[in-house]
Formats: sequence, structure tokens, C-alpha cells
Amino acid sequence: MKKKGIYSPVNTVRVRFAPSPTGRLHIGTARTALLNWLFARKEQGSFIVRIEDTDRSRSTIEFEESILEDLAWMGLSWDEGPDIGGDYGPYRQSERFELYQMRVDELLRSGQAYRCYCTPKELEERRQKRLAIGLMPKYEGTCRNLTADQEAECLAQGRKPAVRFRVPDEKVIVHDLVRGEIEFSSDVIGDFVILRSDGSPAFHLAVVVDDGEMGVTHVIRGEDHITNTAKHVPLFQALGYPVPKFAHNAMILGPGGGKLSKRHGATSVGEYREKGYLPEAIDNYLALLSWAPEDTREVFSPEELAAAFEVERISKSPAIFDINKLNWLNGQHIRSANLERLTNLCVPYLRDADLVPPAELSRGEFAHLVKIVEAVRGNLTVLSEIPKYAKIFLSRYKIEPEAIEWIKKPQAPKVLSALLDQIQSREELDIDVGREIMARLREIFKPFGITGKDLFMLVRAGLTGATKGPELPYALNILGRDEAIKRVEVALEAASSQ
Repeated sequence: MKKKGIYSPVNTVRVRFAPSPTGRLHIGTARTALLNWLFARKEQGSFIVRIEDTDRSRSTIEFEESILEDLAWMGLSWDEGPDIGGDYGPYRQSERFELYQMRVDELLRSGQAYRCYCTPKELEERRQKRLAIGLMPKYEGTCRNLTADQEAECLAQGRKPAVRFRVPDEKVIVHDLVRGEIEFSSDVIGDFVILRSDGSPAFHLAVVVDDGEMGVTHVIRGEDHITNTAKHVPLFQALGYPVPKFAHNAMILGPGGGKLSKRHGATSVGEYREKGYLPEAIDNYLALLSWAPEDTREVFSPEELAAAFEVERISKSPAIFDINKLNWLNGQHIRSANLERLTNLCVPYLRDADLVPPAELSRGEFAHLVKIVEAVRGNLTVLSEIPKYAKIFLSRYKIEPEAIEWIKKPQAPKVLSALLDQIQSREELDIDVGREIMARLREIFKPFGITGKDLFMLVRAGLTGATKGPELPYALNILGRDEAIKRVEVALEAASSQ
């Protein structure tokens, strides 16, 4: 483990993301990870993942693995972390208890911390009394100046002490890169616990020691930590660590302005992943929720986001989560994604719908799927919708009720016969041939006043059995000559039997 303060004279940017493995990665927490990653990549610095697992009753290795998996899925590669190590580990707080105790002992020896023997019941009673008379709850310093004899008496009573930090009697000033200078009076902070009576570190101690020991230069986190930062600044100073620069981003709120919750839709990154959102779309949306680029551009790759990112442009105002905007962005990224990659991502959804076999696809089967994905991706909002649009090519031909209504129209036999003639006159079908066929059908039926929707809805119904789907040249390319002929013959028979 490196000595504290080693990074103080160096300009290397080091930021960290420190989740608690007590649940799946929340979309708001992921936004914090993204902002740190963008800043590190923009400044060519280091992005550290550190696991805050001191809550032993709720922390699990399964949640830790899930969080790391979601971060990797988002493309937020880290330079140091619990799985890859680094020079400043270990990267789990549960493995750093000896270090925390060392720093507490230093504070006790210097008089900057003291033992507190107040019981939880006593603390709660005092808290309620302050609230009852309209005062903000804070520790009143009951044990701040105990004599050795008084401490011995407390120990004789069986009281187990916690350790509190002695907050200096001076203003605390936080220099925030987003919000400017924020000033706090030490009177409202109160001496806070840094080591619990069971010997475990409190959040305030662990995070400051870890940031100091790991040389963290910038702390980018949610605005709900602003009051914590007021406690952390004097603790950094007392421990002799350089104080990092802080940037507090605004919260993400639900559409009604309240806390983002399940009633607004998915809240974990894993849920969005399962629904078929692309990681680059999630990154893109979360970045725009937090930060405004200099121009009006909205669609970015992660690399483009990092190049354009400026921490000073992080928004001070709360962001409203808009699922429609996320869906639009996801659609944009689906349409620009690498086709083979997109097809591979669609396969699990098609398997779940029994549209492709469970066994590994042959080269020919995969190539056929690529054609289908290319044709229908313009209709997709999320990848989980792929079965709805692909089934017309992957399942037995069936004319849906909405398409039957078109097949039964008076002009249907004439249109379908012409379509059949056009297909049969070609040796093979591809997109260009499909466009030629569509152009020829326009010429044939224009004199009869059969144009636009009246013409091409009949063509679509005959080829796909549906009224919605990809552009017709793409449909012909996917079906191929033999299958297209079979389908149009079935549709023509249905049209002629009325």
C-alpha cells in the first residue's frame, strides 16, 4: 500500500466509483459512474472501482459481481479495482479495516478524535428533544471532554465506546466545480462518529481514508452527498491528505418530480439490459441527463462523449427521467450499430420466442438473420421487440386478420397477379431487384388509380401476411424468389376465393 498523499504534487487525475454491493446497480448510481469515467478518459486519468462493503449484513459477492458486470456492459472500463487489483489496493473496504484503525489511533493521539460512550437510546432521546424545540439534530458533545476517571467509569458500566471526530470550531468551505463555493458552519455539523462501537469504520472515515490513500484528486457524486462533504473536508485535513476537488451533480427525478422509483419503470441497469437497450444508448442518455454539450447535438458514442465532456458543464438542476427520450436515443443507436453485433444481441430474444433453434446457428442461418435485422431495425425501440417484427420471416406464413381485410379488396387479385408475374420473371431477388419490382408495379397500376397505400399495402399483405413491417424491397430480399412465389400464390388464392 502506498503512503498517503503521494499524489499531492502530481497533476494526474484519479477518480473513483464506490458502490455498495447491497443490490443491483441503480440507474442513478450508474450515472455517477459514467460521469467519473468520462472525466477520467477526457483527462487521460485513472478510473478506480472501489467496493464499499462494510455493511456486512447486506453486502454480498453476488451483488458485487452483478455491479461489475453491469459496469463492464456499459463500457466503463476501470484501471484499478477488486477484480484486477492495482497499486493502491485492496479495493474492498472490508479488507482495509487495519488501515482505518491506524488512522483512528492517530486522530485519538493528536486529540482530533475522542471516545464517545453514549448509548443509542440516549442519543435518540436527545435527538427527539432537539426536534421538539425546533433545533436541527446534532451531537451535543456530551463526551467531548471526558476525564480519564469518567472514561473508566463508563467502561466499568459496560459501555462500549464509538469514536467521534472533533470537528474544528471554524467554517467549512467546500469548493465545488459545479456549484461554486459552499460554506458550512461547524455548529450545524456536530462531532460525528468515525468508528462504531463494534470496531467497524463509519462511512465518513472509510471514504476519506480510501480517497486519501488512493490519491483521488476529484470526487464526482450526487448532490445528496453535499452535507457529507462538509464533514469530509476537515477530516481530510486532520489526516493530512490533500483535499480533492468536488463536483456534485443533481438528482434524477421521476416524471412527476418525485424520487425515481419502480412505478416509473425499470430502475436498475440490469433491467434495461434485459429489455434490450444498448449500452451506448444508456451512456448517451445518462450523460445528457447530467451535462449539456456546447452544441445541440444529442446522439453520441461513448468515445465522443468523453472527448466533449467538461465537468464544469454538469447541471445544477434536477434531471427528469424521460423514458420516451431514452427510447428515441436507443432507436438511433440501434440503427447505427454494427449489423452483425446487433444480430448477435437479438438472437436470445428470438430463441426465447422459439423463432430460432436453441443450437448454435449455422453460417447460412446467421446470414439470413442479418438480413432480417437489417430490414426491421428501423422499427425497433428496444431489441426485445425483434420477435414481433421478425416472426413474419421466421415462422410459417399466415395472413393476419388486418391483412385479410386488404386481401379481400376488389383490386387484390389484379395486384397480386402482377406481383407474382414480376417475381417469376426474375432469376433471383435482392434489394435492388425489389426496388425495380416496386417501381414497375407503380407504372402498371397508375393508370388504374391504384397507387400509394392502396397498392403497397396489398403487396405487403401478400408477401408477409401482415400490414406492418420493413420496406418491401428488403422483404423480397429476405424471402428469396421461391418463398416469395409460394406466399403470393397463397394470398392470390385467398383473394380469388371471396
